[in-house]
Amino acid sequence: MEIKNLNIGIIGAKKSGIAAALLAKKHGAIPFVSDIDSSEKTKANVERLKNENISFELGVHSDKLFDCDLIVVSPGVPSEAEIIKKLLLFEKKIISEIEFASMFCDLDIIAITGSNGKTTTTSLIAYIFNKAGLTSQAAGNIGYAFSEFLLNVKNEKVAVLEVSSFQLDFIDRFKPKISVLLNIQPDHLDRYENDFEKYKKSKFRIFMNQDEENFAILNRDCINSYEYYNNIKAKKLLFSTQKEISDGSFFDTVGVYYSFLGTKEKIIDYKEMSLRGIHNAQNSMAAICVAKAYGLDSDLIRDSLKTFPGVEHRLELVRTIDGIKFINDSKATNVDSVYWALQSFEEPIILIMGGKDKGNNYDAIRDLVQNRVKKIFAIGSSANKIFNYFHKIVKVEIKESLEECVKAAFMEARNNDVILLSPACASFDMFENFEHRGKVFKDAVMSL
Repeated sequence: MEIKNLNIGIIGAKKSGIAAALLAKKHGAIPFVSDIDSSEKTKANVERLKNENISFELGVHSDKLFDCDLIVVSPGVPSEAEIIKKLLLFEKKIISEIEFASMFCDLDIIAITGSNGKTTTTSLIAYIFNKAGLTSQAAGNIGYAFSEFLLNVKNEKVAVLEVSSFQLDFIDRFKPKISVLLNIQPDHLDRYENDFEKYKKSKFRIFMNQDEENFAILNRDCINSYEYYNNIKAKKLLFSTQKEISDGSFFDTVGVYYSFLGTKEKIIDYKEMSLRGIHNAQNSMAAICVAKAYGLDSDLIRDSLKTFPGVEHRLELVRTIDGIKFINDSKATNVDSVYWALQSFEEPIILIMGGKDKGNNYDAIRDLVQNRVKKIFAIGSSANKIFNYFHKIVKVEIKESLEECVKAAFMEARNNDVILLSPACASFDMFENFEHRGKVFKDAVMSL
């Protein structure tokens, strides 16, 4: 799409919106950024726009948006927002930031989505490709906007993108060379009218423009992410921890294998992998499928799986004091993530959870909490909901701050206990994002 001299309206003045505006200007368009938020943080964000003489408005969405030729929406803006509804009513073309950036990307795109495991898998894939000399950097929903990536691209050969359902809602021609759907579990239902089917369909949009020259990688064990298998036109690879796969990767509790077109090879012994737990075995198998689909060497993949250091805020060991482990799992923003976190430890757990509820149903972790958790400390706007659900099966105490939770948990913990921050909720009621929440937790732990 030729955008020179077009008026591009950009809704959202956070990282992706600012970067999209700069990318639009670089390619000769006339960007205009609009954000209903006028907080000090947002005001600080627009300093980059001022330096580039890019027009913007804060605290309001004015009629100037309706004069734009194209609208680019940031992932933090709900599709049900009033301004989006009005623009659609006026038949304005609306695309997501990730769609907009892809218009200017000459690199092969590998896109990863799913309810859980996106950040770990995206980071692992980028790590493998860098090991192979195919310079890459994880971008997208991982915290480094795709537009920003393209503004700074130098020697990169591949774009490895974490993609959220919000970004997929407004794609048009976005066409990855390789697409990965890790899993689909109830999440963000507050953004999808509490309709799980709408959320699922949003995730499957990652495959909609692919053809037989591309690869689609899916989780055979997750019925929700396998549901529309036959509608996908791309070549399909599966991964499974439960059964042998003819085209894809599978796991037999001893080793991880890859098979394709009648050949089968063992990639790595499970005990050699740096990432532990069944959920991380799935993430690793997805990464193996991507690497093999791209033609990378098995020895290189094996070495990468052995040495990958993991991801900050995802089951991150912060510190051990007197035999008590402090684990930062701030990235766990839904119930399914907490399920896998609880599965990862055999030690008694003191669980810190809570935040902005997204329509959570805690039934899936009820038994795990009853069997593995000594006590829950609840915070944030969902604290009362957590208390009401769990207090009959485990001790639950509501605290005003994360720092209070850390201190109180440490006072009650004993040798060999795990103090686990795994919130099951979004962070926006108390923190800027899950990274900020994780940092506050780590600072509190380090101050003990």
